[in-house]
Amino acid sequence: MRISSVKKTVAMTTLAAVAPFAFAQQASTSSVQLYGIVDMAYRHTNNEGPVGSPGGSLSQMVGGGMSQSRWGINVSEDLGGGTKALVNLENRFGADTGTPASPYFQQSWVGLQGGFGRVTVGRQYNILFDLVTSTYASYPYSPYMDVYKPEIGFALGARADNMIKYMAEVGPWRGGLQYSFDEKSPTGGKTAGGYVRYAAGGLAAGLGYQNYEFASGKKIDAWTLGGSYRMGNWYFNAGYGQNKVDDGLTAVDRAVLAAMWQGGINGGFGGPAFLAANKRTIYKIGAGYQITPQINLGAHYFRAEQKGNTDLAKAKADFFTMALDYAFSKRTDAYIEVDHTKLKGDQVSLNNGAGQANGAKSRTGYTIGLRHRF
Repeated sequence: MRISSVKKTVAMTTLAAVAPFAFAQQASTSSVQLYGIVDMAYRHTNNEGPVGSPGGSLSQMVGGGMSQSRWGINVSEDLGGGTKALVNLENRFGADTGTPASPYFQQSWVGLQGGFGRVTVGRQYNILFDLVTSTYASYPYSPYMDVYKPEIGFALGARADNMIKYMAEVGPWRGGLQYSFDEKSPTGGKTAGGYVRYAAGGLAAGLGYQNYEFASGKKIDAWTLGGSYRMGNWYFNAGYGQNKVDDGLTAVDRAVLAAMWQGGINGGFGGPAFLAANKRTIYKIGAGYQITPQINLGAHYFRAEQKGNTDLAKAKADFFTMALDYAFSKRTDAYIEVDHTKLKGDQVSLNNGAGQANGAKSRTGYTIGLRHRF
């Protein structure tokens, strides 16, 4: 009898303990959303020849012209009292071959959102990307042209692993903070940063700072400042970015920096001179006009300059891009884009399609594509 009584008491105690959680699950509502983009384009560029013979052209299908193709899952659960639990998983792929852009998810985070703001934990966009994309991105209907986006090379890789991020809004003001752990990674990865943003009446402006610590303990510091203004059918934007790197980076550090600066998406600006720099700056200015409810036209100019401890690193670069977008519907659009890159400096070069610095100083490209969002 006593054993039976003990079992009964334990059962009742357990039921009492889990009952609030069971009730919370029954009372809460949750949603799961599958989303994605499939973007296919034809791209043609000149001066893609081998080392020493920069002439020649490259024609290719790219599985992401205006946007990188992707699929993802958003989860939201109402926890009551104005608080929500959030989850995001997102992977990128090349629609031309169907292969993943990387073997892991580009975003994978969980978080809580309520009157206190929003806290998210995991692999996610960094605050530099958040600020520029939400405040002075190149195109209001697509933040960047994926095959040609010189400014993204200043965003320290756009994402970070092992990150804790906090965001809050008060009226027209929004602020964000981030911190990520390197967890003794052989390549580093510790970050810290924050931003503040103001948006009201068609005007948006913001300032952000972030650093990244390499495996050697050396750091790269990044700043960005800019804004945009919408007036009727017009859209104007301007911005500034700076990266400053400590001296004495190791070969491993330099490899991480090369991946961050991404020479392939700024017309092919790469090679030894590109990575010899320890300070890079960029200015951007652009405008867009919605010709009809279906047709948008935008044009953007970027001016970049880099310096280093040797003459090898000294260079300037001009980037120009223009895109015309036609919306068949809210989900499907077609586009045509033209871009031009011009370098100035004795040692700088563009890379060819094989990633080799071939001596080219200029390149023109165009892209024609079709995109569907779901």
